[in-house]
Amino acid sequence: MISALNRLVDLVEEHLTEELDVTGLARTLGTTEYHLRRMFSSLAGMPLSEYVRRRRMTLAAADVVRGQDDLLSIAVRHGYGSTEAFGRAFRAVHGAGPGDVRRDGGPLRTQPQLRFRLTVEGSNPMHTRIVDRPAFRLVGHAARVPLIHHGINPHIQQHIAALPMEEHLRLKALGDAEPGGLLQVSDDLDPDATEGSELTYLHGVALSPDTPAPGDLDVIEVPAGRWAVFRTAGPHPQVLQETWAATATEWFPSNPWRLRPGPSIVAVLDRADDFSTATCELWLPVEPA
Repeated sequence: MISALNRLVDLVEEHLTEELDVTGLARTLGTTEYHLRRMFSSLAGMPLSEYVRRRRMTLAAADVVRGQDDLLSIAVRHGYGSTEAFGRAFRAVHGAGPGDVRRDGGPLRTQPQLRFRLTVEGSNPMHTRIVDRPAFRLVGHAARVPLIHHGINPHIQQHIAALPMEEHLRLKALGDAEPGGLLQVSDDLDPDATEGSELTYLHGVALSPDTPAPGDLDVIEVPAGRWAVFRTAGPHPQVLQETWAATATEWFPSNPWRLRPGPSIVAVLDRADDFSTATCELWLPVEPA
């Protein structure tokens, strides 16, 4: 995985002014665009699209400061059809327009070329199992919410708090498949996992295909496949979020599995009354790498 990400970075440099064929690159590297983008975002701390934009604007800034070409020529050279579009992208990265930078020499925010390296970590074992599951359904109450990487997501909190207590009991009684109990489901996630991008959050349970779902509930159909299940215990949601991050930095690079499209599921096995601590299982859809 590390070599694949470094080849991706090299390809970005070779084609900074062109459309990047991530799908084709992933195919030649024996992986998928979905997995490549998710791993890049997790390890780089930014989406691939944001990294490409920052690198383009880093090189463009050098052209602007040199002052040898007009701004339209620089814009076209770096893949923009107009000075307006170029100016917006330039300002978003550097915090100042190209005209201001040409006059004042700055400010400039440089994005160095990334290089991924394998570091020795993983001294704490990750409690994981691989599960083969037939098709099942996730049934409950869904809402579109923004992605938040760290801390409690207030939008999800509001969604769950709006459900009356009897609805939680109804859902729990309805579930008849693994993962068991009330579930926190994230689906339709941006492959780049961009902070603030929207996802579908479902508060519900798992049903076997033969169990009828009440008509007032939202349904996510889940095809048969394999899942990597990570068990976590401790302060919530910190330990869960740290484990989620460690799947990218430690588990996937050292195991013959890759992410496949599908929902991510958190099953809460036990928790304190105030939810300050919890024991959870994180279910991620995987396939052989």
